[in-house]
Amino acid sequence: MLLLGFNFISWNNKTLDLKAKWLVLKGGTLKVDGTTNLNSFSCLATTDPLSDTINIMMNSDSFILMKGNINLEIDGFDCHNSFMTSDLRKTLNATTYPVMKINFISLNRFPELKFLQESIKGWVNIELAGVTKKYEVNYKFSMDEQKTIHLIGDRSVNFSDFKLTPPKKLGGLIRTKDNLDVEFSLSLKSI
Repeated sequence: MLLLGFNFISWNNKTLDLKAKWLVLKGGTLKVDGTTNLNSFSCLATTDPLSDTINIMMNSDSFILMKGNINLEIDGFDCHNSFMTSDLRKTLNATTYPVMKINFISLNRFPELKFLQESIKGWVNIELAGVTKKYEVNYKFSMDEQKTIHLIGDRSVNFSDFKLTPPKKLGGLIRTKDNLDVEFSLSLKSI
């Protein structure tokens, strides 16, 4: 999973050179925004990595591989409303599939890592409720004065992408819409 001590790997008969290695710091978040036919809701989970790293590798054709992942406990989601939190955890089948995984795949270019936010596209696999889907993600990269890299990724997904049915209440009078806006925010340090 992680590239430990090697400066290159072979992928599709191309040599990939390690361009950067980032340590994922504590305090990252994943926010899910959705709507019902009556109102909107926002649920938040925090990441607590155990020294997770993200490796960025590039080949001679400027293909950029992003290798690493973040795992989130489904029971860690808080929707600031006990009924909504319970419904989300039940819908995501937290007892059978307690972890949501985001696996990084690639970037369309290497970030310049400046103080101003820079937009870059990339690809991830999201694993939820036993189903894995590949998505293009909009990233924003920036770096602060302490050389901490800030990575924000966002993407709209649907419950139905993961073969899930959006929650309903009161015999279907309150219905959650299929679409969710997902945003994750990570702080990283070069190592």
